[in-house]
Amino acid sequence: MLTSVSQLLARTVGKDQATSLTAACIVAAQLVMVPVAIFVGRHAERLGTKPLFLVAFGFLAARGALYTLSDDPYWLVGVQALDGVGAGIFGALFPVVIADLTEGSGRFNVSQGAVATTQGLGAALSATLAGSIIVWAGYSANFLTLAAIAGAGFLLYLVTMPETKKRARG
Repeated sequence: MLTSVSQLLARTVGKDQATSLTAACIVAAQLVMVPVAIFVGRHAERLGTKPLFLVAFGFLAARGALYTLSDDPYWLVGVQALDGVGAGIFGALFPVVIADLTEGSGRFNVSQGAVATTQGLGAALSATLAGSIIVWAGYSANFLTLAAIAGAGFLLYLVTMPETKKRARG
């Protein structure tokens, strides 16, 4: 979504200011991501990985929908900060979930590589899809489509993915 936000910023405020605002989007997300990742690292065993992943998918879907409400540059930067919630959760928990699922199999590294490859392909396809939708139907349609995909990910994870971590007692 950041690529689309950056393009939207260039259209609304001009290329010079859009570069600075895109950088602000990245910094804002990072400032949120670090404390979220710390929280997740400390509480994943107690809370479980599944509910936390669902929160990440929920924030991703909400972010896409919120982008449609305004093209004000400060709104767009603020909404992009929500990316830090998802990134913090996904970044902290993907290795944990992979370790849980591959425990004792000797396939942790290959599984982590497969997930990273899938994420890279998803990012490339997402950018391609987003660009096509923007040309065809505009920015709001693009953000709503990406939000719907995140919502589908939420539902798929909810229905098909078991909790991988046994919760700590006490």
